[in-house]
Amino acid sequence: MNTIIKALQERVLVLDGAMGTMLQAYNFTEEDFRGERFKDFKVSLKGNNDLLSITQPQAIAEVHKKYFEAGADIVETNTFSGTTIAMADYEMEDLVYELNYESARIAKDVATIFSKKEPRKPRFVAGSIGPTNKTASMSPDVNDPAYRAISFNELKIAYRQQVEALLDGGVDILLVETVFDTLNAKAALFAIDEIKEERNIYTPVMVSGTITDASGRTLSGQTAEAFLISISHIPLLSVGFNCALGAKQLLPHLEVVANRTEIGISAHPNAGLPNAFGEYDETPEQMATQIKTYLDKQLVNIIGGCCGTSPEHIKAIAQVAKNYPPRPFKIPSEKTIT
Repeated sequence: MNTIIKALQERVLVLDGAMGTMLQAYNFTEEDFRGERFKDFKVSLKGNNDLLSITQPQAIAEVHKKYFEAGADIVETNTFSGTTIAMADYEMEDLVYELNYESARIAKDVATIFSKKEPRKPRFVAGSIGPTNKTASMSPDVNDPAYRAISFNELKIAYRQQVEALLDGGVDILLVETVFDTLNAKAALFAIDEIKEERNIYTPVMVSGTITDASGRTLSGQTAEAFLISISHIPLLSVGFNCALGAKQLLPHLEVVANRTEIGISAHPNAGLPNAFGEYDETPEQMATQIKTYLDKQLVNIIGGCCGTSPEHIKAIAQVAKNYPPRPFKIPSEKTIT
């Protein structure tokens, strides 16, 4: 049986917190982002966090280490923007394979160290697959509703490149996350399915959407239930939500999906809602108290944090989660298990 399936049957698994929040604390300069290799690159690279897996690998490894030390079972690779579509902003499309491969390798190396130290608590790496900065379902031009900035096939090709590299780098899980447009997610899932069939491998897949406001809908207009239904034909390890909302605001939407599916449920909300300065004020203790409600209601199998969360948040969540049995879930069929 797949190791992660076994772990999910034994306990609630803890996902890591925000990568971006942690990297901000380093106060990397333009020169730090560039490193020696890209010192003469033609465009500004500051803000390209995925690039840090190449130019500041020790910092990425340190972030993963801190989250594992805090009690995380799963860390996400530093690849949220690791597609040619997103990397076009920095004219770095040619680096996509290397960025994803190195990010996966760094995370896997750290996970292996912790797994060897604590064999009874194996650590896992989830390949982070972000939504890109384009949408296949909606027009970015209010004067031309039929226009699309990207096609399904273009998305599929871009996601294929990312997934190939993540798998080559050694990820245990593929996480299609922060889904605001389910058509984008379906392109990623289609690419994953193609690769799994070609390689004859069966890597577990997680999907995590994002509810963008109090209406309880994704940016492309789906309710939580509609989001679940639209991907229910795909064999998944888990479905859930992350980002946009804090744990308290996410609760009713999480209840909708948890009560309508037998597969695993994941959640990694923000540390509350952002303040006037775009910062997150919710303390680890406040967030853990709200996560306790999830656990009391047996809503989640995998729990972590998104924007504004730190190792301190994850430590507080892990301390609460260890006291709860896992939510019963349907084990994926053998064809979806490595």
